[in-house]
Amino acid sequence: MPLTALSASSPSTAFMTRPASPARRPSAPPASCVSTVRSAPEGNWSARVAAAAGQDRTLALGIALALAMAAWRPVGRALSPALIVSQTIPVFALAPILTLWLGFGLAPKIAMVVLIVFVPVAQALYDGLMAPPAAQMDVARVMGAGRWAMLRHLRLPAALPRLASGLRLGAIYAPVGAVIGEWVGGARGLGALMIQANGRMKTDLMFAALIVVVALSLTIYRVLDRALAGMLARRGF
Repeated sequence: MPLTALSASSPSTAFMTRPASPARRPSAPPASCVSTVRSAPEGNWSARVAAAAGQDRTLALGIALALAMAAWRPVGRALSPALIVSQTIPVFALAPILTLWLGFGLAPKIAMVVLIVFVPVAQALYDGLMAPPAAQMDVARVMGAGRWAMLRHLRLPAALPRLASGLRLGAIYAPVGAVIGEWVGGARGLGALMIQANGRMKTDLMFAALIVVVALSLTIYRVLDRALAGMLARRGF
């Protein structure tokens, strides 16, 4: 057999002459993620509305409950452990129930925001109301101030820094609660966008939605923090 035929039929020679396979290109280039981040805020209006509406309702409910718990000690002793126990319930388990009760739309998202933010706000204000300045309370008792007068003029103003801390935490949690509500019962918004991206294996879209959620939380926190800092400064805190 000629030498050329042996070299052509040799496996090692054929392996050496085989063309190299082209390298795989990444499926999610950075430019795709950047473009998705720029276009994602167009669909996150429901998360913003739900976060803002839930924050307002949480503020009203949290202040009302904290005042009731501080004014009536039996109510405070009964509800304070219940608030702590409520935080052990996974919010993911409540999201489908809220969707069944309230239907699709903004209502279950607002309810989810209230459930997540309500306890930090109420518990922070209640702790502040139960720890007033002892010297001022003694002077008020000596001067004959009643329970409601001390609650209005001493305990509530002294608890404002605690309330501000609870509201700051709520500002961070509110967009997260809205997104959780969109995961279960939303047809549009950041939560629905993340579910669609997960089903289609679009990693860039998933990371873009996460970036928008983080940016939204930080924006709400920054705006609220400035407003609370100005309010506390005017009151001498």
